[in-house]
Amino acid sequence: MSETSIKHKSEAPKTLNIAILTCSDSKYLSLKRGEEINDVSGNLIEELIKKAGYNVYQRILLPDNLILIKEKVKEILYLKDVDAIIITGGTGITKKDVTIEAVKEFIEKELPGFGELFRKLSYEKIGSAAILTRALAGVAKSKAIFCLPGSPEAVKLAVSSLIIPELPHIVKHARE
Repeated sequence: MSETSIKHKSEAPKTLNIAILTCSDSKYLSLKRGEEINDVSGNLIEELIKKAGYNVYQRILLPDNLILIKEKVKEILYLKDVDAIIITGGTGITKKDVTIEAVKEFIEKELPGFGELFRKLSYEKIGSAAILTRALAGVAKSKAIFCLPGSPEAVKLAVSSLIIPELPHIVKHARE
């Protein structure tokens, strides 16, 4: 790691508040029916974030609905106490996968290296199917935003290998 990176990381915030969104029609319908929800990926994000010493500000479950995702992301972007948003689900290529479309319009600075590295790491684990993900990261309103696939394996890979190691560094620069 370069001296500049070491310096920046040492100056980065130590306490961060994270909003976690899960985008899933099936889980949302279960919630509406009052059924127990098994949000493995959302739970995994929460567990990894807490283990890293960060706070989960809120957990939200949404359907794969462009308008609802946009509204919720916009609302969170204006919350003073939230430093980052991690979204799981809706990053594939089916018609109902609209998370990227919902979030992309808010991104002020995209972090293309996130998607590139995520796909590279995914390729090493799952092979050519890695090209099907449209994982995205960027900054907006001084907050970091990450859009991850709904797969628990993908979530674990992205959060453990990329997000947690760089999140404070990203937030530091996003605030500048």
